[in-house]
Order: sequence, then structure tokens, then C-alpha cells
Amino acid sequence: MSVLAIDAGTTGVTALVVTEDGRIESRGYEEFAQHFPRPGWVEHNPEDIWQATLSACAAALAGAAATPACVGITNQRETAVLWDRRSLAAPRRAVVWQDRRTAGICERLRSAGHEPRVAELTGLRLDPYFTGSKLTWLAENDPAVWEGVTSGRVVVGTVDAYLIARLTAGARHVTDPSNASRTLLYGLESGAWEPELCELFGVPESALPEVVPNFGELGRTDPGAFLGLELPISGVAGDQQAALFGQTCYAVGEVKCTYGTGSFILTNTGGEIVRSESGLLTTVAWQAPSGERTYALEGSVFVTGAAIQWLRDGLGLIGTAPESEAIARTVPDSGGVVFVPALTGLGAPHWDPEARGLITGITRGTTRAHLVRATLEAIAFEVRDVVEASAEGRPPVLKADGGASGNDLLMQFQADQLGTPVERPVIQETTALGAAFLAGLGAGVWGSREELRKTWQLDRRFEPGGRDDALYDRWRKAVELAMASTKG
Repeated sequence: MSVLAIDAGTTGVTALVVTEDGRIESRGYEEFAQHFPRPGWVEHNPEDIWQATLSACAAALAGAAATPACVGITNQRETAVLWDRRSLAAPRRAVVWQDRRTAGICERLRSAGHEPRVAELTGLRLDPYFTGSKLTWLAENDPAVWEGVTSGRVVVGTVDAYLIARLTAGARHVTDPSNASRTLLYGLESGAWEPELCELFGVPESALPEVVPNFGELGRTDPGAFLGLELPISGVAGDQQAALFGQTCYAVGEVKCTYGTGSFILTNTGGEIVRSESGLLTTVAWQAPSGERTYALEGSVFVTGAAIQWLRDGLGLIGTAPESEAIARTVPDSGGVVFVPALTGLGAPHWDPEARGLITGITRGTTRAHLVRATLEAIAFEVRDVVEASAEGRPPVLKADGGASGNDLLMQFQADQLGTPVERPVIQETTALGAAFLAGLGAGVWGSREELRKTWQLDRRFEPGGRDDALYDRWRKAVELAMASTKG
């Protein structure tokens, strides 16, 4: 038996067919367009995401020996999507998680004293990152579209809910607790949409999807809509929680970091809702069909892999992202250059949406290799910031995944900075793997998490060496400058 996993990411959709022994049998990938209408704004056309999903899945299925038993979904979180309840057409582009246009709305709510109550209910903070303020912005700035929401013709959700609607030809309007817990509208303790929060953000609860467990049969694909296939959709989770599941971090205290567009550090806290005093978020990791919820602490760093993409696409300093390691190795250090990649503000643990990117320490001797190396160092420093903010302290091991985890120089520098081993699995696409694992559990492909643990294989373990804390001190000072640069 096998499972089809759909990973609808920020820049493209990956589809994997995963076998019962945890191997990737085949894959497909399709990029979709990014839209930047104004500085700080990021949008996606939902139809582009759907067409990319169809294309990626068709390619993966073409390489599979047999039709998969079920479908699992994972997705970019927090992105606000609207679509017509009947036609499934999107009346406007989605507002992406990276979008910062709602900073003023968040500040307005904060000034009115709402943040403590919001944090108590959701485990989050008032930041443009989350879905709730994006929906408020749409209500206030796109009244023609929002009238469809208030009248019941148009529904709202995150990308997982949109894809399930498309896969089922509109039969299901559902989401899962891991995605719901990123919206500012879901209560961690109640496990449901909070009427108090819906009222605060001006979102009709009737437009929101039903919250269902992360695995079990959640719907079935419609053959007319999805490549002629009728398959159970039996697993769904937001990308970072899916990666935690795919890394088999099932025990309390186990930690993973996904190095993707951003970097996301999640610690399994089990059935306990752990509150952070140092800028980390409390979130739902997954919920079983029994209703039992597993929680996590999360540190969200908005720009890491995206900084390498910026070196490639914005500055033209590198031709491909993997080139960054070879170029960085041509110099022994960054030559005093420090890069704070606050290209869309700063996430955990600083939470400053107004901060902007900063490069310091440039001299006549600075070369592109120094800037590339400073970018890789910045990624490791940002992750260290989050780990040091965690009340749990330094983890015994950090499991790494995502595209940039293939960079040996970065992984070794990360181990050095944390003073803890970093383990990279053979399969680094653990986000899609987590969706496959959840779906396979939900459909009986695997009988237990213990079975799933046996499929995890180590590619390389990076042992920590010596570290120069002066480098980190210089980084912290540069972060303070980046935050101060936009303050009057």
C-alpha cells in the first residue's frame, strides 16, 4: 500500500507517493506565482494553488506502481483564503502568511488592551502573521467581497480547507486543529472557534470550516474534480506540525527545526498547554480521532531560506540556492559582516513587524562570499535565538529538515551555535512525509506511531564543536539596530 501526500507550500506544491516502508516512490512538483502588490504585501491566486496541486499530483501518480490508498494534506499556514461556497471560485487573491499589511490593525487591538485575552485563549500574539487580522483587513478594505462572506455565499479558511473543498468538489468545508490554532480565532482549551474572538476580529463563525481531527476519514476526493480518483482524505496538518509528525517527534521534549522559506522550531509538550514568557507560541500539534490533543511550543522565524532566495533573485550573488555552501566555504568567516534578514519583519522571539533587513560590517575587502556566509550564519543565529528563549533550554538533539538542511556548512554551524547535536534524516521532505504518516494512520496503512518511528532513518549527525560567542553577541547588537532603525 502507499499514500499520496500533498504539500501545498508557499512557493509551490509538492506531491509524494510514500510506500508502506516509508520510502518515496515518486514525486511531482509545480511552482505557482507570487504577487507583491505593494511593499510588505504578499498574495497568491487560489486557483494557481489548485492547478499546481493537480499538476504535481498527476506527475507523482504517473510514477507510482499502484493507486495510493488515501490522501494526506499539509499546507502553508495562516494564509487567508476566500471562495464561493457553490462554485468554489475565489473572489480575490489570498493574503499570504508573510503579508504585513495588518500591522496597524494589530496595533489598534493591542492599544485597546485586547492582547492579554487573545494570548490567553489562543497561545498566540497580535501579529500580522496570523489569519484573524487578515480577515479583519478584508472586511474593512474589500467590502464588496466581504458582503459575500456576511451573506453566506463566500466562505473563509486556510489553504488546507480550500484544497479539501476543491478535492471534494465542495462537499466538505473542514479544517484541523493544527491549522485552526494559527488563526487567532480558535481556543486552545475549548478546541473550538471562540465566539468572543470571532466578534473581536469581525469574522462570522458560520463562514469558518468545521474543525475535525488530524487523521481518520475527513472526506473523499471527487473523481470529476480530482484526476478521476475517489480516495479517502485521511490526514491533514499545517506544515510545521506535519514536519514534527514526520520527524517522529512523538515524545514530550522532542524538537525539530524545518529550514524552509522561514525556519520553524517546534517542541512537543504532550497533552499540556505550556505558556511561554519569552516570545514563543503555544499551538496544537495534532488531535487524534479520540479528541486527545498534543500541543507544541513554536518559534517562528519568518525569513531564512527566503534570504538565500533573495541573494539569488534579488541581488544575483548566486545562481542556485545549493551554490551558497560552496561559495561560503571559500572564506574562513564572514569577515565581520552581519546580515539580519528581517525582510518581512522579525518573528520569534522579537516580534517586531516593522523591523527591516540590515547588513553591517561592510568594508572594501567584503566580497559576495562574505555576504553569503553571513546569510548562512544568520539562519543559525535566528534558530539559536529561539532555542535560548525556550524555558525548556537546550534540547538533547535537534532534528533538522527542509531544503536548507541539506547544507552541511549550515548544519555544522547550527550544531556549534546550539552546543547540541543536529540530526538530519535520509528523507528531508518531512513536511509531506508527516502528511503521509497522518493519512496512513487514518486509513490503516500503519497501525501505530511505533511503526512509523521504525521508518525514520538518519542521514548524518552533526556534533557540536567550539563556538565563538563574540559572533553571536555581534548578531544580537545588529538585531537591536534593525529593530531601532524604523523607530522615530
